[in-house]
Amino acid sequence: MMKSAILAALLIAAAAPVVASDVVRHKIPGSDFPISAAVEIPAGKTLVFLSGVVPPVADASAPKGSLQAYGDTKTQTVGVLAAIDKQLKGMGLTMGDVVKMQAFLVGDPAKGGKMDFAGFMAGYTQFFGTKEQPKLPSRSAMQVAALAAPGFLVEIEVTAVRP
Repeated sequence: MMKSAILAALLIAAAAPVVASDVVRHKIPGSDFPISAAVEIPAGKTLVFLSGVVPPVADASAPKGSLQAYGDTKTQTVGVLAAIDKQLKGMGLTMGDVVKMQAFLVGDPAKGGKMDFAGFMAGYTQFFGTKEQPKLPSRSAMQVAALAAPGFLVEIEVTAVRP
């Protein structure tokens, strides 16, 4: 009996670090909004900070640097997140490893100078909170006065954790 108790205690102790090493994502209480309220990263994990990514050209026939060249907020969000996904994959990571996101959105002239949050969310939800990729980062989205090029409406930076 004593040997069984000791063996059980050792098995539990050995399993504890495995469970404790998992990233914990806290849902927003009473909400289905597709972000985490908080994310806990256990000690010993490697954090990867990606610099801000801006949109690729969506219409090469449009004037260089124009809003038409990069598209609306949804188009730009999809382009930026696709570029982030590609960069992460090149590092052996996935969008599911993203734990923190900061989205910088410029006011859309077609929306009276207000950021197009609905357009941003339409692009964001193609990458996060899906059946294929349900892991949600903590996230901030903010309107800024301008980005590096006049046609940029979106810049996103992320932090990922290496599993």
